[in-house]
Amino acid sequence: MDATSSPFVSSRRMGVYDPIHQISTWEENFKSNDTNNLTVSTSIIGEVDMKLDNQFQSEDDTHGIFGTSVKYDQDTNRLTDKTQRRLAQNREAARKSRLRKKAYVQQLESCRLKLLQLEQEVDHAKQQGLYIGNGLGSNNLGFAGSVNSGITLFKMEYGNWVEEQNRQILELRTALSSHIGDIQLGTLVQGIMNHYTKLFGMKSAAAKADVFYVMSGMWKTTAERFFLWIGGFRPSELLKVLVPLSEPLTEQQRFDAYGLEKSCQQAEDALSQGMEKLQQMLSDSVGPGQLVEGTHIPQMDTAMERLEALVSFVNQADHLRQETLRQMYRILTIRQTGRFLLALGEYFQRLRALSKLWINRPQFPGHA
Repeated sequence: MDATSSPFVSSRRMGVYDPIHQISTWEENFKSNDTNNLTVSTSIIGEVDMKLDNQFQSEDDTHGIFGTSVKYDQDTNRLTDKTQRRLAQNREAARKSRLRKKAYVQQLESCRLKLLQLEQEVDHAKQQGLYIGNGLGSNNLGFAGSVNSGITLFKMEYGNWVEEQNRQILELRTALSSHIGDIQLGTLVQGIMNHYTKLFGMKSAAAKADVFYVMSGMWKTTAERFFLWIGGFRPSELLKVLVPLSEPLTEQQRFDAYGLEKSCQQAEDALSQGMEKLQQMLSDSVGPGQLVEGTHIPQMDTAMERLEALVSFVNQADHLRQETLRQMYRILTIRQTGRFLLALGEYFQRLRALSKLWINRPQFPGHA
């Protein structure tokens, strides 16, 4: 993002705390605490093969003790070679079988996602058909179609994103309960981190299409919207809830997490203050003047220019959310990070479940 277009250029002139400077110092503050560097061993397969070779060699030595006949030794060697070849063939067949199974599962998942996409497109077409039938004019329909094309894409992509997140959370929960190694766990953790980065990119594109839609949280469930802050979650509040679930922590880790929480609060306050000032400026822009149908109102031009800053606020808030996840990744060990991301994903799953329970709650007479 161009620094000159950030809403914090004007905020600093008004004496408002600049969160971008605070965020930029996090890299240096936590660089020394990076405990997530992992080393990948490339000799595991070789060690297994060596153990198998040693095992077969031991068997050959044992057979040699019980006879001195040359013919017997030759027959034994041929039998051993045949056994080794058969074992190698079995291992190769098992490997190919696993690859075929993996490809088949991936193909099924791809078909499921395509089916879900088609269902969402059909639902959207039905909704638009109902919308058209409600008597909107052609000008309004053309305007809505041009604006909502990006939002429609975002809703479809976000539905797929949630499905993939649910799959990742299930896989991470299984991995943590089975006590897999840090290398395999690190791969899962990095995949989830990349998945959140993808969401922030999707939201940035959607904000350019319709920033009010992203700000309103209409793409989220009702319970999630209750906690909405500038188009997403408030990082400091989630740290208060989720950091204790990553225990046990060292004293240094607790200190770093607490410092991160305070930095998030300062950045959130600065963004909130900037939003309030922007709202006031918009009110001042659209308030004066007389609205006459079909006439140009100069104040609206000023209001439209100031609305461009609203997209920057959404991007800044998502930058703060993404940077918070990155800093927790540096503060915690890989297993603690796994527990943190699991708690984060399950938190949103429970909010979505709460929304469904609320919508489907029993309706009694007189309380509809």
